[in-house]
Amino acid sequence: MRRVVITGMGAIGALGHTAAETWREMLAGRSGIGPIQAIPAEKLRAKVAAEVRDYDPARHFDDKRLPMLDRTSQFALIAAREAVRQSGIDFDQGDLRERSAVIVGTGVGGETSHDEAFRRLYGDNNPRVHPFTIVRVMANAPACQLSIEFGLTGPAFGVVSACASSNHAFAQALQTIRAGSADVALAGGAEACITLGLTKAWEAMRVLADDTCRPFCLQRRGLVLGEGAAIFVLEEYEHARRRGAHILAELAGAGLSADASDLVLPSQAGAVAAMRRALKDAQLPLEQVGYINAHGTATPANDPSETRAIRETYGALAGVIPISSTKAVHGHALGASGALEMVAALGALREQMVPPTANFLDPDPQCDLDYVPNVAREAKVGAVMSNSFAFGGLNAVVVVRSLR
Repeated sequence: MRRVVITGMGAIGALGHTAAETWREMLAGRSGIGPIQAIPAEKLRAKVAAEVRDYDPARHFDDKRLPMLDRTSQFALIAAREAVRQSGIDFDQGDLRERSAVIVGTGVGGETSHDEAFRRLYGDNNPRVHPFTIVRVMANAPACQLSIEFGLTGPAFGVVSACASSNHAFAQALQTIRAGSADVALAGGAEACITLGLTKAWEAMRVLADDTCRPFCLQRRGLVLGEGAAIFVLEEYEHARRRGAHILAELAGAGLSADASDLVLPSQAGAVAAMRRALKDAQLPLEQVGYINAHGTATPANDPSETRAIRETYGALAGVIPISSTKAVHGHALGASGALEMVAALGALREQMVPPTANFLDPDPQCDLDYVPNVAREAKVGAVMSNSFAFGGLNAVVVVRSLR
């Protein structure tokens, strides 16, 4: 079986405009959550979010390109450029453009453009919307824009599975390279979901926190919306080795499942199935997992369910494996969450440090595992499991490990 490795990563989010900044802030447990700037506070009950701050799109895109790009696609392009630079890959070599895939996950697509179009139509009673609205809002736009940016003519498509979109994108890229349909893939996720319409919709579900994000904590009050993107260069191992690439990690396996039950209530059985399938796909014994990056949304239902699922999967080992949710600092970026959390997974492998679950106060008796509260910890990390469990009952778990 063809092995798949990661040779480049890029990110932009509430913690910084690069992958290095994002990891540094994760490790320090410094939160990117703050008062919402994109929406007038008086229109909201939950007035906090994890927004990309100090962002000027004109620094990244010229006047001709920018009108074609929703904020989601902008973030995807910025992250992809960083990932490609780090990988040092040259798409002009041989037939590499034809042998490269683009697979990008998003939960809601071009929501900022969508929201703006509706505001003009219904709020301003303006019958005209931006002429590029369709190409900005479509969920496959980030994947299309990356394909155009780098001239890649292999398989290119978007993945839409709510909060599991990024991990589903990684799983699809893994299978695409394993199957020989590509030698390289740009994969990850992007989201820019902090708009009035969508935030009010989340408020209506009564799952948004009004203070901050406190996963697995007794005082947790719900999730906090975030935004951003992270994109990775995945390569077939021999291809990366021949060109002398610096390999960050091996994408060793993925496990997917569907609850086939409730649209929003998490299923312990579905989560267990995805974790077990990921471990089987990676051919990885339980004891080799040194860190679990949890889905950890800080909602009343998710955190106890995920705790029970980890216990069922890992048995006696569950109590000794360090677990954390970095959503406490970068927020829940919906379809981009798994990609931002991959930055944490690779950082843990590289530095042998587990990022903390920030904002932690008192433990919840229903969440009784080691959640690395507030302070990062040294650990022996040879492999990392990263969980994503989405509305709709769609579960995607990936495993990365140090190259062997």
